[in-house]
Amino acid sequence: MTATNTPPDSFLPLPGIDEPVLPDFRFETAYWQQGHVHVAGVDEAGRGPLAGPVVAAAVILAPDFAADGLNDSKKLTAPKRERLHDEIMEAALAVSVTSLCAESIDGSNILRASLEAMRQAVAGLSVAADSALIDGRDVPPGLHLRAAPRAVIRGDSLSLSIAAASVIAKVTRDRMMTRLGPHHPHYGLERHMGYGSKAHREAIGSHGGVRRVHRFTFAPLK
Repeated sequence: MTATNTPPDSFLPLPGIDEPVLPDFRFETAYWQQGHVHVAGVDEAGRGPLAGPVVAAAVILAPDFAADGLNDSKKLTAPKRERLHDEIMEAALAVSVTSLCAESIDGSNILRASLEAMRQAVAGLSVAADSALIDGRDVPPGLHLRAAPRAVIRGDSLSLSIAAASVIAKVTRDRMMTRLGPHHPHYGLERHMGYGSKAHREAIGSHGGVRRVHRFTFAPLK
């Protein structure tokens, strides 16, 4: 089946089911029951920062996967994300990570870049995905799978597969920014991960932006 953008009502949780305290496999189960075994959860990290890449991850989990406390990466402490990252990498059936740099973001826009990174992450899986659950409102254009993928608002709080992808994307991006920081010591990238903190904005005001690091289509850089 050729995937198309999902209709608006598919962005919401399944009818009649309350939002769980922690993510579960309710969305994945709907696919598994139809014989679609490999369902990828897909999420990104880094839409909002002034510097650094946007990173997307796609993760396929087995139905018996369990990890204590797995949730939307934004709700977790850094040590918990690191622990869960390693557990997911050890147990997942497949994991794929893609990043697009600041120049690529400036060359299109952050939404297009995020969707393209997610598409590439799904395409890069070592186990072909039968379908995918995408965090947010949009299915990446050009995502052609056996069963139509689904965009899920708050998906990282609802789907275990999407939550796993959110952790992989966040930890991967944070590690990239931590390595990048010492190369540009004026900006403290390893502390704020490129987000628009007061210190980061003041450093931009004093030193300007760095090509291939900062996003020059974002205020206050443009």
